[in-house]
Amino acid sequence: MSPSLPAPLPETLAEGRAEPLGAHARDGGVNVAVFSDHAEGIELCLFDAAGAREVRRYPLHGPDDGIFHGFLPGAGAGMVYGLRAHGPYAPQEGHRFNPHKLLLDPWAREIVGRHAWRDEHLGYEAGHADGTNSIDTRDNAAWALKARVAVPRDIPAPGFLNAPRVPVRETVLAELHVRGFTRAHPALPPALRGSYAGLAHPVVIGHLKSLGVTTLSLLPVAYMLDEPALAARGQVNHWGYNTLGFFCPTPRYASCGDDPAAVADEFRAMVAALHEHGLEVVLDVVFNHTAEGDERGATLSWRGLDHAGWYRLRDDDRSRCEDFSGCGNTLNVAHPRVAQFVLDALRFWVRDMGVDGFRFDLAPVLGRGANGFDPGAGFFTALRQDPVLARAKLIAEPWDLGPGGYQAGRFPGRFLEWNDRFRDDVRRYWLGQGTTRGGFACRFAGSADLFRRGRRRPSASVNFVTAHDGFSLADLTSYSRKHNEANGEGNRDGRDGEPAANFGVEGPTASAEIQALRTRVRRALLATLVFAQGTPMLAAGDEIADTRGGNNNPYNQDNQTGWIHWAGADRELMAFAERCIALRRAEPALRHDEWFAARPGAGREAALVWLAPAGRVLLDGDWHNGGEQAMGAMLVPPAGADEAASRWLFVFNPDPEPLLFQLPAHRWELVIDSSGELPPGPVAGGRPLEVPPRVLLLLRSGPA
Repeated sequence: MSPSLPAPLPETLAEGRAEPLGAHARDGGVNVAVFSDHAEGIELCLFDAAGAREVRRYPLHGPDDGIFHGFLPGAGAGMVYGLRAHGPYAPQEGHRFNPHKLLLDPWAREIVGRHAWRDEHLGYEAGHADGTNSIDTRDNAAWALKARVAVPRDIPAPGFLNAPRVPVRETVLAELHVRGFTRAHPALPPALRGSYAGLAHPVVIGHLKSLGVTTLSLLPVAYMLDEPALAARGQVNHWGYNTLGFFCPTPRYASCGDDPAAVADEFRAMVAALHEHGLEVVLDVVFNHTAEGDERGATLSWRGLDHAGWYRLRDDDRSRCEDFSGCGNTLNVAHPRVAQFVLDALRFWVRDMGVDGFRFDLAPVLGRGANGFDPGAGFFTALRQDPVLARAKLIAEPWDLGPGGYQAGRFPGRFLEWNDRFRDDVRRYWLGQGTTRGGFACRFAGSADLFRRGRRRPSASVNFVTAHDGFSLADLTSYSRKHNEANGEGNRDGRDGEPAANFGVEGPTASAEIQALRTRVRRALLATLVFAQGTPMLAAGDEIADTRGGNNNPYNQDNQTGWIHWAGADRELMAFAERCIALRRAEPALRHDEWFAARPGAGREAALVWLAPAGRVLLDGDWHNGGEQAMGAMLVPPAGADEAASRWLFVFNPDPEPLLFQLPAHRWELVIDSSGELPPGPVAGGRPLEVPPRVLLLLRSGPA
């Protein structure tokens, strides 16, 4: 018998409380509360400490408002358990109850056991003529993952108490993968590489602080499974967008082993250490689908507890899942209990684990109701008023695969949003692939066409040139097409037609001329990202020109393709990125978070004056002239500003040839030259400046 269970076990459970959901040690016992709208009964199944032997089953009381509940006196933290749900197996009505399948508690704080894909996890008989309408009566408990009751935590995590609370206008994001960022880092002790503890190591923190980022946006860290197809090929889901345990950090990234309590402690310690150095932690969370897949997938948790309540089902065929995620199923966040599940998980990561915010994968799913996406959906209302989550940064990936799935610019309140139009327009501008001056200028000045509504600020636009999916910065300037053969999908996966250029040779080259050209364009792209109005996000590794060998979808590459190559770091590119970010941090005008005035002196805000190379203001007909791309942008202080306030002048020349740019009549100082050709220092105003090709220049002036 497990020491966490009473001896002897009682014959029945006492009635429990209907909240909080999950299993929690309290008042000398364990309270269990489980949601299901359609189950006829739910059983609590107790196991020995190893999770190998089922020792007792108890029917839960209820339901009360859709909650089944029970209280086991004398039980405590460490109790290992699963659930079985009784009800109709009627796939055409959306119900797939199968009491032969042991189910994981969706609210589990700790998960024990090792998962392997087996037919016993299917609710139907594999290969049966009736397909998913058949029912499998084999018991899967011997191989099922189980939940374990966690030790109660009466105080917030250390990371909650020492959070840096970086203002949005000062935020510089770095998107990174916990394992991939440190797995090949030669300065780390081997035992820490690829782990939470490795990310908190002084060497790694030193790099991040030197770079100047403020906020780490981590790819998924919640307990994840590899999809069956990947497992069959001997591959893993390296990125982790396949969540099973939404309240548990994955043991894959732990240096301490796989005990869930120790893994959680290592994660908390990582967050606290990053906070001590002023670095925030934002998690990529995947509340659009679960690891159960579509109706042909396994019955592991939600499907067995209430398939028709947890998932969106097709109106024309209730036996099939709606798939707005591209991963087989779609969580029904419009349901109050599913929304509660998401909110409970978010509060857990903030209060109990100390994190600072979330990036919501395929975020329109969160606001989908019967009539499509609604910015005023109940989930958003609940999220915005939640007192614990009021401190959290919220970032949306504003598209999913459902009808009307592209919702950039429509998220409510303090949401920031990934801006893929910035990515593509900025790339095309510097690669000479068709974006006009107007398209580039709109992105550089905050994408007002998307975000200047609902009293939102320019910082709502999360600007990025690269991210985890798509080419890295080094690769988009080294390859003109994707090279994803190693993924095992015939190079069909990943984005086709991604803006990229190889500048004459596909992949690595010994040509010093091509290498220099690639470096020049990378620096212009980096500088544009840092200085554009909005919230910049760098993909980790871009600052050192890390390559993935042309793979633009390395989601299953837990190897040299998916890891950062520290040994080949481009230190000069790193120093340039550091200089740009440091300048942005030092100069408030370069992280301006108000919309620019229409013209100088037209309001209380600064103005951005766009100039042709001849020195005149750009006219309407200039914006869409595809034959001329070079231009300048002068940042003019608002009327009434301090007389010592600087003017700033950006000069953009994406062309392959140098040009003359007529400087306004001010005393100028060159502070950034992405080409490295011009010496920093004073530059005479009122006369032409020879501007190198493929360059971003930034000049500063004193009073006129």
